[in-house]
Amino acid sequence: MNTQTTQSPQFYLTAPAACPYLPNEMERKVFTHMVGERAPELNDLLTQGGFRRSQNIAYRPACETCRACISVRILANEFMPTRSMRRVLAANQDVVSTEYPAEPSSEQYNLFRRYLDCRHQRGGMSDMSVLDYAMMVEDTHVHTKIIEYRLRAEGDGISEKAKGPLIATALTDRMGDGLSMVYSFFDPSLANRSLGTFMILDHIRRAKERGLPHVYLGYWVKGSRKMGYKTKFLPQEHLMARGWERYAGGQDLPETATD
Repeated sequence: MNTQTTQSPQFYLTAPAACPYLPNEMERKVFTHMVGERAPELNDLLTQGGFRRSQNIAYRPACETCRACISVRILANEFMPTRSMRRVLAANQDVVSTEYPAEPSSEQYNLFRRYLDCRHQRGGMSDMSVLDYAMMVEDTHVHTKIIEYRLRAEGDGISEKAKGPLIATALTDRMGDGLSMVYSFFDPSLANRSLGTFMILDHIRRAKERGLPHVYLGYWVKGSRKMGYKTKFLPQEHLMARGWERYAGGQDLPETATD
């Protein structure tokens, strides 16, 4: 069993594999395990340094010839929604978002399965079983929550648990300086609601309410259409060679899935 602390994490390098974002490129990752009482502190430090979490593993790209993957975080306190984002908020006024402990459910998995089968049939997660999904949610030593998004039903706001149909879910880490969206998915039949955008807007709201300055979105890859949505949420910072730098650009691209 790995009993490392934040003072002495052990880092490893993966073998080269085909890049899922850019054709004719190979990817490698450096990774470490996050376990034990100091895991939340390590998660904060590594996320601020450009790592992402998957279960109890923190990883970041370490490709030999490519630096296309750029870590992105939204400046929540300065964020103002665009006109199209305000339309998304208006279209989802009947959605209730509720935060729970990181516990999986069969309802979540069924939605997750529909999402993968529609949006990511050939992705690395396409063959995930219900047990794999449970591990993705539960295998965490940091401050992780599940946020469920349901259509409003009679009695919501009175009863403790929302009762409407589940249409989206986010697995989210709370850190000292923000919220990190680990993974999110939604009902692919509700494309008109732009639920991927809506969940990010909801995380920005939650960060503001808690006095947290950032919402971490993971990696943006310039030239990858599936990543283009991340640059819509301005202002934001990108992790560059000299540290986090304010990003001045942005494109209003069509809604797509979150990573």
